[in-house]
Amino acid sequence: MPSFTSNQKAVPAVSGENTAGGEGLLGKSDHGGRGVAGFSDTWQGVYGHSTFQAGVVGESDQFDGGFFVSHADDRAGLSGHNDGGTAIWGGSKSGRGVAGFSDTWQGVYGHSISNAGVVGESDQLDGGFFVSYSNRFSGISGHNQAGGTAVLGDASTGRGVAGFSLTWQGVYGHSISNAGVVGESDQFDGGFFVSHNPNAAGVSGHNPGGLAGYFDGTVTVTGDLNLPGADCAEEFGVCGPDAEPGTVMVIAEDEMLHASGIAYDTRVAGVVSGGGDYQPGIVLDRRPQGSQRRRQLSLVGKVFCKVDAQYSPIRVGDMLTTSATPGHAMAVRDCHKAFGTVIGKALRSLDAGQGMIPILIALQ
Repeated sequence: MPSFTSNQKAVPAVSGENTAGGEGLLGKSDHGGRGVAGFSDTWQGVYGHSTFQAGVVGESDQFDGGFFVSHADDRAGLSGHNDGGTAIWGGSKSGRGVAGFSDTWQGVYGHSISNAGVVGESDQLDGGFFVSYSNRFSGISGHNQAGGTAVLGDASTGRGVAGFSLTWQGVYGHSISNAGVVGESDQFDGGFFVSHNPNAAGVSGHNPGGLAGYFDGTVTVTGDLNLPGADCAEEFGVCGPDAEPGTVMVIAEDEMLHASGIAYDTRVAGVVSGGGDYQPGIVLDRRPQGSQRRRQLSLVGKVFCKVDAQYSPIRVGDMLTTSATPGHAMAVRDCHKAFGTVIGKALRSLDAGQGMIPILIALQ
C-alpha cells in the first residue's frame, strides 16, 4: 500500500487537484472498509472547506448521511458553529428534521442567553409536540427560577393554553403560598367552568374546616340553591357556662345570650345549632373568634334540641317553650303563658326524662 509523508506543516502529505470540476481526491472501498479515513492526535481527523458550498458532504443510500461519535463525556458527537446564522440545520421532506435520543439525559437541549432556548414552528400542526411515556414526568415541563412565567401560551384568536385528559385533570395548578389557579379577563368572566355531567358541578370548592368559596361582590344564581344543612343560623356572643349544641338560649344584656332557666321565658332566642345529625345550612353574621365566645343559633329550619319531659310527655307536633331546667325546652301546656315564648314544634316524641329530639324552629 502506498504511503505518503510530508515533513512540512504547510505541505499536505497527499494532495489531489481536479481542474475540470470533478473530485480532487477519491477514496473507494468495496469490502466493508472506509472509503477515506483521517486520523490526528491533536487536530481534526478530516477537514473540509469550501467558499460557496458545503465544507463536507456525506451521503448514503442505506444509512445516515453523516455519523459522528465522541468518546469524551463533555464533548458533543456533532458540533455546529455559526457566528450569525444557523449552527446546525436539519431538513426532511417527510421525516423528522432533527431527532435527539438519550438513555439518561435530555434528548434535545437548547440554551440561549437572550432569546428562546428552543423554538418550534409549524405551518399546519403544533409548533411543539411533546410526549412523555413516564407516569412520573410531564410531557412538557417549564421552570423559571428568576420569578417569571415558567410556561407561557399566547394566541391571537385560539386558546392560550389548553389541557386535555381522559382520566385525570385537564389543567392542574398548585402553589405553596398563592392561588393554585388564577383567571383574569378584561371583557368576560375571569373563570368560566362547564360540566356536561348533570350529577357533577361546574365549579367545586373544598376546604375541610375553612372557606370552600369566597365572593367579593354580587352573586347571581339562576337555578336552585341547594344547601345540605338543616337550618338557617346566626352567630351570637354567649356568656355564662359554655353553650353546647342543642341548648335553648335566651337574650341577656348587650345582645349576648345565655342558657335558659325559667319556664315560659319571653326572652327566648333559639337553639344552639349543630346537634345530632343536623348542621347549619346558612350562617349569618359569622365573625372570627376573638375574646368573645360565639355560637351559631338556629333561627329557621330543623335542629336538635334539649328537652325535659318531666313536666309533661312530649308528643309529635307539640309546641315547645323554655323550662326551669337549664338549657332545656318542655311541651307547652298553658297556652296563655306561651305567647312570645314558643321555640318551635316537636318532630319526635319523648315520654319521660331528658333527651335530644329534632324540632322545627318556629319562634312565636
